[in-house]
Amino acid sequence: MQASDIISIGDLAARTGVSVSAIRFYEAKGLLSPFRNAGRQRRFLRSDIRRLSFILIAQQLGLSIEAIGLELAKLPGERTPNATDWRRMSGGMRALLDERIAALTRTRDRLDDCIGCGCLSLRKCALYNPGDRAAAKGPGPRYVMGDRAVMEAADRDAPDPPTRC
Repeated sequence: MQASDIISIGDLAARTGVSVSAIRFYEAKGLLSPFRNAGRQRRFLRSDIRRLSFILIAQQLGLSIEAIGLELAKLPGERTPNATDWRRMSGGMRALLDERIAALTRTRDRLDDCIGCGCLSLRKCALYNPGDRAAAKGPGPRYVMGDRAVMEAADRDAPDPPTRC
């Protein structure tokens, strides 16, 4: 390792646009692993610029800190990740993103009709979710969460929905 491969927390903050306190937060969550120099100051590898950039992108995509940590654990800590490493890691992220896209698509497609919450407050709920059958699958917006059996049973048993509430 060369001296140019090591940067201070201030340099990392300046290079990524992330505050020093946020970098410390990511360190506390185990997403970054600096080492300490003889003066006990934090030092980062230049490759941590990529790790921190990944963290920022993953957060924008809606991944939790825990999910980001699981993905970062797939990367080598002892060397700079290469294209193969990133490609391997992106496979897991693709699955997470595909699930989110599917949930957003279901939400968009049902938004005008019913969000599947089981509230029974709209006249349409009696058609889409008679007797609150969605509750058998648990709390929350069951149709949007992808409970196919609930959606298919409700769609199968319900008469054609009215065009307005």
